Amino acid sequence: MRPLLRPPRLVPGARVAVVAPSGPVPEERLQAGLDVLRCWDLDPVVAPHVLGRHREFDYLAGTDAQRAADLQNAWCDPAVAAVLCARGGYGAQRMADLLDWEAMRAAGPKVFAGFSDITVLHQAFATRLGLATLYGPAAAGVDFIKNARAQEHLRATLFEPESVRTVTAVPPGGTALVPGRARGVTLGGCLSLLASDLGTPHALAGARGGLLLIEDVGESPYRVDRYLTQLLRTGWLDGVAGIVLGSWAACGPYEELRAVLADRLGGLGVPVVEEFGFGHGEGALTVPLGVPAELDASTGTLTFDAPPLS
Repeated sequence: MRPLLRPPRLVPGARVAVVAPSGPVPEERLQAGLDVLRCWDLDPVVAPHVLGRHREFDYLAGTDAQRAADLQNAWCDPAVAAVLCARGGYGAQRMADLLDWEAMRAAGPKVFAGFSDITVLHQAFATRLGLATLYGPAAAGVDFIKNARAQEHLRATLFEPESVRTVTAVPPGGTALVPGRARGVTLGGCLSLLASDLGTPHALAGARGGLLLIEDVGESPYRVDRYLTQLLRTGWLDGVAGIVLGSWAACGPYEELRAVLADRLGGLGVPVVEEFGFGHGEGALTVPLGVPAELDASTGTLTFDAPPLS
């Protein structure tokens, strides 16, 4: 993998757009998230369909066309410095092909942040725009609006990226499943979305030469086994330099899951660090995707060659 273009950091007073490419957001959670952003001296604007619901499929924030238009219009607005996803859920895959990637590329680089189902868009931003992105808390996510650590790490990443060039696993996690050091460009996201995105026009071709960051939520150990096996059988993991494992909330007893992770990933012969603290867990860290870094599995640190934002 090659390093991707890092977008500019935010400054006080910057306008940020909040969009919902996937699931709908309860109004009280949205307002709580907006209050946090305003406390950071940002100027948040809400896309038209963030509080919307699809008439037939209530797990979607409006129709595919509406959600795509919200994201594209926000991205192409020259007054907007960052686009923050309100939540994950499901639906990004349904609208990714409706985006005008040429128009979005012409709009220039800016910050894009989100996690979970937004993994699909992180991959598309990498392949279509060549842009580094932030895999971090959603602006209206339960963890974000209630957890000071999640808020502070995202705030520091957005405004003071030099201060988070080294990301250290949240204690007591960050232990080496396979010890060692590795260098590469970060990629990844939610494991089940990476597996389901295989073969699509916007997916990364593979993890060769990269540091793979993966996590998930609500997947039993056998399903995690299935996703990893699929990535292994397709060759998508061939040549990966190292692996960083995030949170696995509601994925069954961790010892059972840990055995699956060790079985499926231990044979790759690369460093693997577990329980790093990004993803769906409490106080989730923000991790940049598309930026060169060094992983030290033994110390539970990920050190980036440059700040995640320019």
